[in-house]
Amino acid sequence: MTVLPALPATGCRTAPVLRERGQREVFCGLTGIIWLHRKMQDAFFLVVGSRTCAHLLQSAAGVMIFAEPRFGTAILEEKDLAGLADANTELDREVARLLARRPDIRQLFLVGSCPSEVIKLDLQRAAERLTVIHAPHVRVLNYSGSGIETTFTQGEDACLAAMVPALPSTEARELLLVGALPDVVEDQALDLLARLGVGPVRCLPARRSGDLPSVGPNTRFILAQPFLGDTHAALMRRGAQPIAAPFPFGAEGTTRWLAAIAAEFGVPADRFAAVTDGPRARAERAVAQVAERLRGKSVFFMPDSQLEVPLARFLTRECGMTAVEIGTPYLHAEIMGPELDLIAAGPTISEGQDVDRQLDRVRAARPDLTVCGLGLANPLESEGLSTKWAIELVFTPVHMYEQAADLASLFARPLRRRALLGAAQEAAE
Repeated sequence: MTVLPALPATGCRTAPVLRERGQREVFCGLTGIIWLHRKMQDAFFLVVGSRTCAHLLQSAAGVMIFAEPRFGTAILEEKDLAGLADANTELDREVARLLARRPDIRQLFLVGSCPSEVIKLDLQRAAERLTVIHAPHVRVLNYSGSGIETTFTQGEDACLAAMVPALPSTEARELLLVGALPDVVEDQALDLLARLGVGPVRCLPARRSGDLPSVGPNTRFILAQPFLGDTHAALMRRGAQPIAAPFPFGAEGTTRWLAAIAAEFGVPADRFAAVTDGPRARAERAVAQVAERLRGKSVFFMPDSQLEVPLARFLTRECGMTAVEIGTPYLHAEIMGPELDLIAAGPTISEGQDVDRQLDRVRAARPDLTVCGLGLANPLESEGLSTKWAIELVFTPVHMYEQAADLASLFARPLRRRALLGAAQEAAE
C-alpha cells in the first residue's frame, strides 16, 4: 500500500497573492524552439523576425554554422519594416524554397517575433494560405514567440495551443500527456503507465506528425509542464477533461502525478504500489543524499519560467528548504492549486514582477539561494548571494523518479560552489 506524506495543516492555495506590475526581467519566448525542434522530428520552426532573433536562436542552441537544425529565421529587412516590400510575397517565396530543399518537413510553424508583431504581419492568414498551397504534404501553423509580453516558456504553450484546434476528433477514452519532455523522460513515464495498465496513452507534442493525438469528450489529459495554461484551455474547448495533480518533480510529485492518473483510470491500489514503490524508494534515497546540503537553507524564487511553484514544493517538502518568496510570472489557480495545497503556509506568493522592489526584498532577506534569470544572477552573485539560473531547470531533464536526484543537485551545486570559494578565500587570507 502506497502511503503519501500528509498535507500541511495550512497550505498556500488560499494565501494572499502579491501581484506586481512593473519592470520585468524575462527571456524571449522564441527560446522554446530550442527544445521543441528536437522533440518534433518532422517539424520546422520558421521565425519571421530580425537578425537579432536569428542570433538569439543560434546562440541559445549552440548550433554550428554548417549544421541543419529544424529551425531558421526569415529575416525582415528595412524595406519590409518600412512597408516598401510585400512581406507576404517574400514569405511565400522563402517557404517554397525551404520546403523544396527540406522534403522531410511535415509541419511548418511560422513563429511571430517582436518585429513581425510591430508591423502587424498577419501570420495566421499567411499560415492558412500556405497550408492550402502545400497541403496535404505540409500543414502550416503559426504562433507568437514575441518577448514583448511573454516569458520564455510561453513559446511552447503558444505552439501547443496552436496545434489543438487542428487535432482530429475521437470518442475513444484515452489519456493525453501534454508538454514536451526529453525522449528518455517521456519513455520512463510511458513505461510506468503501461505497467499500471493505463492506456491508450498519447502525447502532445508527438515526436512525428503521423502520431498526433486525437481529442474528444472522453479524452483525459494531464499536464507534464506547469506553464501550459493556454493549451489547457484549448483542450477543454475541444471537450477534453483535465486531471488535476502536482507535477512530476521529485519522488513525491511523481507519485502524486501518477496516483491522480491511476485514480482516473481505476488502477487497483496493490498494482499501483507494486509499480511505483521501488522507483519511488530509490528516488527518495537519492534525493536524501543530495538534500544534506540543502536542508535548513532558504530559497527565494524570482518569477521567470512558471516552474517556480512546483519546484518550491519539491525543495520544501523533499529537501528541507524554507521558501522565503515564491514568485511566478503567472499564477494559474486551477493548474497550481494541487501544488499550493502541498506548500505549508509561510512564504510570500507573488505573481508578476516589479524587479526593483523584488530585488529589495531579496537583499533584505539575503536567502541562501536565489533562483532567477540570467540577467539578475551575476549582479546578485557580486553582492555575495548564491544564485541558480532558472533557464537551466527548463533545459535539463528533471521530471520523474530517475531524475529526482539530478533536480536536487541543480540547487545544491551553487551552495557547494559558494562553500568552496569561501574556503579558498579563508585559506588565502
